[in-house]
Amino acid sequence: MPQRPDHDRLRLALPKGRMAEGVIALLDDAGIRVRTSAREYRPDISLPGFEVKILKPQSIVTMLQVESRDIGFTGADWITEFGVEAVELLDTGLDPVRLVAAAPHEFLTGGDLPQRSLIVASEFERITKSWIQERGLNATFLRSFGATEVYPPEDADCIVDIVATGATLQANGLQVFDELAKSSTRLYANPTVLKDPAFKERIDGFVMLLRSVLEARRRVMVEVNVDEANLERIIAVLPCMREPTVAPLHGQQGYAVKAAVRREELPSLIPRIKAHGGMDIVVSQLSQIVP
Repeated sequence: MPQRPDHDRLRLALPKGRMAEGVIALLDDAGIRVRTSAREYRPDISLPGFEVKILKPQSIVTMLQVESRDIGFTGADWITEFGVEAVELLDTGLDPVRLVAAAPHEFLTGGDLPQRSLIVASEFERITKSWIQERGLNATFLRSFGATEVYPPEDADCIVDIVATGATLQANGLQVFDELAKSSTRLYANPTVLKDPAFKERIDGFVMLLRSVLEARRRVMVEVNVDEANLERIIAVLPCMREPTVAPLHGQQGYAVKAAVRREELPSLIPRIKAHGGMDIVVSQLSQIVP
């Protein structure tokens, strides 16, 4: 294991590339500032007791494996591909993608691969070879180094690749015929660091901060005024985390009721609140929710 340059600081790895924007925004919403400088790959972080290095997602996996990084954000697909024994601390839900198998439409028979010798191209060697074995395919694996979608039909019969919307595959005349896995940006730890009580406590606090932001993004605060006669009717239809907050209005003119509700419930919830006597409904954004 590489020697720690600082025994008191947690070594956090942030991803480079497409994952970076979402992770930096998540940290920023949690009140954690990451400031780049001339040392682009070693930015400053406002969280005491942490030091940061920016690496490619694939490199973060290997750094967790050799324990030169304590915790890091990377894709679940790369953890599986490298077969690393890392502990998942948090699924951010950011950058959701699918790992799929795709081939030219005209190559498929009834929406699946024909019974013949195949060449399968992918960046994901471990996952793809496992898939070939599970399906009992007579196939040769071909390692790609990016732009895997351009391999068929001249250089491969089908591919295994990451897709978000599938638009790139469609643009290259490829049809998805199997899904191998789902992935997203997640926070992982090497198992050894969690055995240190002081580090684990610091990591748990870090995870709590991030989870509070993710929970707040899923909810909004709904505030509604209601007269005494309709108070219980409003409480009955208003979903909340535990119980809604109820406060009397000035002059005993009724009550103000507020609750944090799931964002996707708003389209059906607002009409129900109005139908049950709710007035002056206000919906506001939340920053963090710590249960």
